[in-house]
Amino acid sequence: MSGVAVVTGAGSGLGKCIARALMAADWRVALAGRRQEPMIGTVRRWGQDGAAIVVPTDVTSEADVATLFNVVRREWGRVDLLVNNAGISGPSGDVAEISLADWQRVVDTNLTGAFLCAQHAVRMMKQQTPRGGRIINNGSISAHTPRPGSAAYTATKHAITGLTKSISLDGRAHDIACGQIDIGNAATELTERFSQGVPQANGSTAAEPTFDPQHVADAVLYMASLPLDANVQFLTITATKMPYIGRG
Repeated sequence: MSGVAVVTGAGSGLGKCIARALMAADWRVALAGRRQEPMIGTVRRWGQDGAAIVVPTDVTSEADVATLFNVVRREWGRVDLLVNNAGISGPSGDVAEISLADWQRVVDTNLTGAFLCAQHAVRMMKQQTPRGGRIINNGSISAHTPRPGSAAYTATKHAITGLTKSISLDGRAHDIACGQIDIGNAATELTERFSQGVPQANGSTAAEPTFDPQHVADAVLYMASLPLDANVQFLTITATKMPYIGRG
């Protein structure tokens, strides 16, 4: 076995793909997400007996996150990798149009959820023997450059970069590495509409290319495979022809 991993947002999309890739690489994987049935289906199809568990988790709930890591501790006694993947896109619209409730929902999921999971992972990583571990945060291209009408999502993804840097700094003394993967247009349920046209910074609407999400999972596997004295601090992976470089 390669180690023990926790993957949030594992019910669909990139989380499902990453969890599947980790299981195939002989990691013991705790799949965490709000929808239990899709995660059970993933484990049944790709998991091995005793090498994967499903833990229904709402990352905005401190109690749920505590339960998640308590289950992992009880089952396997340690955590070597946290993939902070859970997130929502939130409302689309000008900053003047976003309700406080919608803003808070995105912040609670994308930022506070990542913080809570990282906090519990770090606590375990400090105490376990051998100590240490790795956290990989799912940033986004929006951690660098926003799309039109995405204030809540973009703000949280910029904040994830700050969280990544802070965990990296605080974790040094405890053999805890933290890196970030910024993804542009992986083909998932959330990007299906991109082929129909996406608003651009110049006011136009244009179709955008996507790429196989397995490449994201492979990149996460590479980051996770490094010894703890080496770290990929930031990795950006995009569809080659997406309008990112030169956006706006």
